[in-house]
Amino acid sequence: MRFVPLIPSSFDPSPWLLLGPVMLRWDGALHEGWRPSVRLGLAIHAVHLPGEAPVEEALEVLRHGLGVDFLVIPVRRPENREAGFRLLGQLEPLLEATSGRGTKLALRLEAGAEAAVLDLLRQAHGEAVGFCWHPGIQDAELLADRLWCGVCEPETDLHPLQVLGYRWDMALVAEDPDLFRIQAALLEAAHPPVLFPAEMPTMALGRPVLPDDSVVFGRHLVSDDQRDHS
Repeated sequence: MRFVPLIPSSFDPSPWLLLGPVMLRWDGALHEGWRPSVRLGLAIHAVHLPGEAPVEEALEVLRHGLGVDFLVIPVRRPENREAGFRLLGQLEPLLEATSGRGTKLALRLEAGAEAAVLDLLRQAHGEAVGFCWHPGIQDAELLADRLWCGVCEPETDLHPLQVLGYRWDMALVAEDPDLFRIQAALLEAAHPPVLFPAEMPTMALGRPVLPDDSVVFGRHLVSDDQRDHS
């Protein structure tokens, strides 16, 4: 996985130009240097919203035309049907606003909300919505095939996530470039890249995964010991 800095949107991007790509933490203001016309090709892969007014926040971010891959929205566990309908009511205009822009919605779920939100999205046919992993996620396997990004802390153990084969961007909250370099280097050393899950998932989005006997690994992916016993 690739570790990227998660920077307040009001920060000057100049000190981060050599560390791109980045993610932004929306704090209600956007430094002029982040605008596409002046940021010198520095890619912004995601904007993490505070979530107090997700529709308004997301529309404001989209208005700036930053070309982000993901809008990350914090989501609490829907405690009742009314809360569930309210969440779906927020997602609907956001899906319409991001349609055709190349930007997807990634939900940062409250700890323990995985099953409830997945069930809600399944009922609403919300397959276009994905998820942002964080250390509070209790059952990452439920979300494994729609984990599009993640955020961690310097001491986070990411081995359980690597077991699932996750290898995409992992944001690290950052305010100082030099400190970020040190923290990212330590995380990279502790979590080398993975190509395949250690174990294939048995469940995906609440449904059992059925084995496909027609899919086999090529010989170049089989160890010498396995060849000797084949």
